[in-house]
Amino acid sequence: MLVDHHCHLDFPEFASDLAGVVARAKSAGVGTLVTISTRIRAFDQIRAIVERFPDVWCSVGTHPHNADEERGIPTSEIVALSRHPKVVAIGEAGLDYHYKNGTPAAQAEGFRAHIAAARETGLPLEIHTRDADTDTLAILEDEHRKGAFPAVLHCYTGGRELALRAVDLGLYVSFSGVISFKKTEALQEIARDVPLDRILVETDAPFLAPAPHRGKMNEPAYVVHTAAALARIRDLTEGEIARATTANFFRLYTRARPPAPTEAVAE
Repeated sequence: MLVDHHCHLDFPEFASDLAGVVARAKSAGVGTLVTISTRIRAFDQIRAIVERFPDVWCSVGTHPHNADEERGIPTSEIVALSRHPKVVAIGEAGLDYHYKNGTPAAQAEGFRAHIAAARETGLPLEIHTRDADTDTLAILEDEHRKGAFPAVLHCYTGGRELALRAVDLGLYVSFSGVISFKKTEALQEIARDVPLDRILVETDAPFLAPAPHRGKMNEPAYVVHTAAALARIRDLTEGEIARATTANFFRLYTRARPPAPTEAVAE
């Protein structure tokens, strides 16, 4: 079995065929999905999805692109929403300087509020970081001095220093279909060197479809291709990658539960 710990099932691309998307994931051997919140104020949409599908879980949080729009939401509100039994993570939150959506100050403020929520609840923080390695690492190290918190660097495309230092701080690193793209040798080297017990795989669907589907709309079933790419990079079997990343997921996402035996998907 595989897990897609980061997809966006509430996005409009999936609205017309949501049941089909979930069914195709199960048929592909992806037994557990986590649909990730990007706007706290839209959490009702996420909640409706996870209450509809037994093996779909969710997070609660504000994407850095929306940091100004939702600036000032306190940690206490994030914690309160996280009490829903299908919420298994906080976020996604972090820093993104690539598109310049969301001011750096609002992003940093939100990032720290979400870290505090992860620390208080024990739920892992889904960290979004793009073109912001230095500031992301500075915040992670500063916040870690205040107390440890569970987290994963999702859809990792940053540099080697941030990835390995994050592992030293107890974090996990997640790889998406980007590692299946050509000319990503530096990222593939990072994926080879991060300890196997700290790696997750994801789609970030509907974005970043892996080869052989690059350029098409991504969906959770395609995480099998990311896992296959990771197996090639690390010279392991696909089964070994599936077992390791699934075990890592349930170790980190302690509130999530494996599929019921009658619904379990063969590896």
